[in-house]
Amino acid sequence: MSNTTLPEAIELEYQRIRDILAQSAIILQQQAANWEAIQQASADTDHKFQETDRQFKETDRQFKETDRKFKETDRKLARLENLFETQWGRLMESLVDGDLVPMLRQRGILVTDTTCRLRGQRADGGNFEFDIVAHNGLDVVVIEVKTTLRPDDIRKFLSKLKHIKQWIPRYQANRLYGGMAWLTTTAGADIMLQNRGLFSIRATGNSASILNPSDFSPRTW
Repeated sequence: MSNTTLPEAIELEYQRIRDILAQSAIILQQQAANWEAIQQASADTDHKFQETDRQFKETDRQFKETDRKFKETDRKLARLENLFETQWGRLMESLVDGDLVPMLRQRGILVTDTTCRLRGQRADGGNFEFDIVAHNGLDVVVIEVKTTLRPDDIRKFLSKLKHIKQWIPRYQANRLYGGMAWLTTTAGADIMLQNRGLFSIRATGNSASILNPSDFSPRTW
């Protein structure tokens, strides 16, 4: 049988309740601190995400700016290349034009004079241009000048020769020959010239020469 009186029992129960409440208060404070830490961490994470997004946007902007500069550089290089090709091509035209008549006469084509940059308009409204045309009233030799000769250049030139009598009716009764003058070639274009029956003229130093063998028989149109 317990010796604890009723008031003492009540006091002990109150003390136990106070202890429970005190422990609960400590737990709530700890939870509140944890929640505050979580909120702070979330805010820090959100800030980091925003900073990362800003950096990504800045990187994207820099990439776009770099791409713009590359494109502008490409445009400038293309203009410079075109200027070089144009100026060098005209120099080559002058060089080839000066040697063309004697070179062709040595091959039995007795041309007497040349015309540079023969231009005109086709019946369909398009334009045509031929770099050098040598003639004598019967024979016509059309020469296209390229600083670097490629197979595709030859194919395009052959297409032009196919239509020249249609574009320039005064040549209908003429014997028509073709040739290409070049400084360098790629992909065997110099061999392709001869296989297609065209004169292959190489510009070297301050002169030009026909590379076709002496027994070469040029194609006529």
